[in-house]
Amino acid sequence: MIRLTLALDAMGGDFGPAVTVPAALQALASYQQLELLLVGSPAAITPLLAKTDSVLLERLQIIPAESVIASDARPSQAIRASRGTSMRIALELIKEGRAQACVSAGNTGALMGLAKLLIKPLDGITRPALMTVLPHQQRGKTVVLDLGANIECDGEMLAQFAIMGAVMAEEILGVVNPRVALLNIGEEETKGLDNIHQAASILQSIPSINYIGYLEANELLTGKTDVMVCDGFVGNVTLKTMEGVIRIFLSLLKSSGNGDRQSWLMKWVKRWMRARLTRQFGHLNPDQYNGACLLGLRGIVIKSHGAANQRAFAVAIEQAMQAVERQVPERIAARLNAVLPKSD
Repeated sequence: MIRLTLALDAMGGDFGPAVTVPAALQALASYQQLELLLVGSPAAITPLLAKTDSVLLERLQIIPAESVIASDARPSQAIRASRGTSMRIALELIKEGRAQACVSAGNTGALMGLAKLLIKPLDGITRPALMTVLPHQQRGKTVVLDLGANIECDGEMLAQFAIMGAVMAEEILGVVNPRVALLNIGEEETKGLDNIHQAASILQSIPSINYIGYLEANELLTGKTDVMVCDGFVGNVTLKTMEGVIRIFLSLLKSSGNGDRQSWLMKWVKRWMRARLTRQFGHLNPDQYNGACLLGLRGIVIKSHGAANQRAFAVAIEQAMQAVERQVPERIAARLNAVLPKSD
């Protein structure tokens, strides 16, 4: 059995150790090959391990950290004052070779900046991108990037995102010759900004990329593409809007709203409809796909949603394990070397 060692920023996110520690124990119980390094305050972490089975504790180690990067801190300031923080130490564990991946629910901008500083981007990558895999209505999945790491992107950056996304679709989803699309305000070639047009021109010139053109946001969950590419501003707004709508929809399914005056038949029909719709659309629950991979780095960094609950953070840990097992950075580097033009 091959051991996987992950570093967890136990203090990051809205809830810190109250979520990250139980999620870590859940992951350890599910995967015997997993070892975890919990980075954070021992005083905050240790009490949450009091009733933990000694067998699990053998695969867990607390790495002390003096402080935490605040979720609302400006990235530039947070990076300058990052020494001794749980996020930076977790990333340093990758740099030192003690961990194969890092998972954090902390400040996105700081995580991006520190990852670039400590782990370094791959050759040919201007800036890493946040990527996630979203389920669609055909019961398949779509790779989507960037989700907020880069607010402004030129055409070359978008093309780099597309190449990395295609590798993820092949290696993680098992899609042969994955379809790649650019998210745009229309499917016509004349629509959109100059950077999107530039990216389209670059992708059309790469034979190994199955570029299918522009798609609009209402196609994100239809399964029309295997990879959807956009800048971080558009991607983040799109993802958050979609998650909000899905959460409202699922909460409405769970609510009773029967009323005492309804007949037993009507109550039964409503329960049956709720159960059927929940089975059909429950896979869209954002908790089931939490964890955005920061693609384009020489190591593996997973960004969990700051408001993630235990279940969702455990999913982010699973994403990190999968990325390690599939050797994502190495495979992306190989593809970049094959398709990007060589510089002098």
